[in-house]
Amino acid sequence: MLLKHYKNITMGKSRVFKSFSGNFWTVILMEFFERGAYYAMMSILSVYLVLTKTEGGMGLSIAQAGSILGTIPPLLYFLPIFAGSVADKFGYRNVLFFAFICMIGGYFLAGTSESYFTVFLSLILLATGAGFFKPVISGTIAKTTNSENSTVGFGIYYWSINLGAFLFPLFMVPFLKSISYSYIFFAGSAIATLLLFINLLLYKEPQGTKQNSRLSAIFTDMVKVLADWRFILMLVLYSAFWILYFQMFGTVLWYLKDYVNMDPVSDSVNRFLSIFVSNPNWKFDVEHITVINAGVIITLQLVISNIVKKFRPLPTMISGIALGTIGMGIFSLSTSPWILISGTVIFTIGEMTTHPKFIAYIGTIAPSEKKALYMGYSFLYGVIGSSVGGFLGSALYQKYVVQMNNPSTLWLIFSGIGAFSMISLTLYNRFIAKRK
Repeated sequence: MLLKHYKNITMGKSRVFKSFSGNFWTVILMEFFERGAYYAMMSILSVYLVLTKTEGGMGLSIAQAGSILGTIPPLLYFLPIFAGSVADKFGYRNVLFFAFICMIGGYFLAGTSESYFTVFLSLILLATGAGFFKPVISGTIAKTTNSENSTVGFGIYYWSINLGAFLFPLFMVPFLKSISYSYIFFAGSAIATLLLFINLLLYKEPQGTKQNSRLSAIFTDMVKVLADWRFILMLVLYSAFWILYFQMFGTVLWYLKDYVNMDPVSDSVNRFLSIFVSNPNWKFDVEHITVINAGVIITLQLVISNIVKKFRPLPTMISGIALGTIGMGIFSLSTSPWILISGTVIFTIGEMTTHPKFIAYIGTIAPSEKKALYMGYSFLYGVIGSSVGGFLGSALYQKYVVQMNNPSTLWLIFSGIGAFSMISLTLYNRFIAKRK
């Protein structure tokens, strides 16, 4: 009986996988490579910007690096709100060509930049391409799946993102930066060139694009969404948690470089690797924080989702934020590498408990005829969280770590921001949230 049940499940999954079109797998491949290149860059960007030129970096100040981190990710989160409508009007394939041209130029110019001004402009060009790329891929998946296979399809899409974020920083970044940090950007440009040819040779325009919609409708929709003050308030309160998340690409990496000796972790990994290879020489470095984050999501996301699937979205979000807040608070306990890793793992569990339920919550509170519109504007959490996180994180790091030599206070402040998000959303749920 069990064997027959297992065989039915396997056959069912096989049928689902066979139901996906070639275009679906093309955009999954695109997503894997694009996100891999992006997270490879983000895993070292904040450190690269502040390393001296003799160390192979840009030699910028913490404040200058913070201004870049507070501008580039927000742009990437903001542009998809408009880019989806642009793609509907001019065609997905055409917008992908534009996105890849921006990425090719942005990565290459960032790798050759030697000043704050030029690297800033190069990364803005890169973020523009990534911002236009993002909604086209998710839109193609929506158009190439149906009610029977869309859940699996978007699950594969989510895994492709995290698989890229896991593999590229783990294998590509250490090798390339041993030659030069610039090679990481050049690799991103090469990957974007590959994606341009994939778009040219393999990608097909989905049915239902190139609609004769007016771009002025974007601003009409904006007014409609901003008029829903409950929705906007919820986004603002939720975005406070994402101020913590974006420290993983800024202050956490600076802290690891300046304060944490990761040799015990490297030694433990090398002892394990010595079972399989002789004289391993693996080293834990800043890029591996991204690897931990993505690896935990790949390993535990299905388990966590199954645990929380029956719980209401907003209370589950609050519980996830609580875990994330605890994770960041753990950083304040000591400079032990195991404390850093433990805090990162707990924070990631909080993140993947919170965010899928956030998406589900948007689906429940949005008016039925405006669900797609609300889902687009839900990206504002990332705009606010990354912008405030970049500028605030660099300012606090400069004051409490560089000047006062007191990193524990830095992490307690961020934990306080997480507690604010948790408490304010609890009050929001009790007194303001829409009921259905």
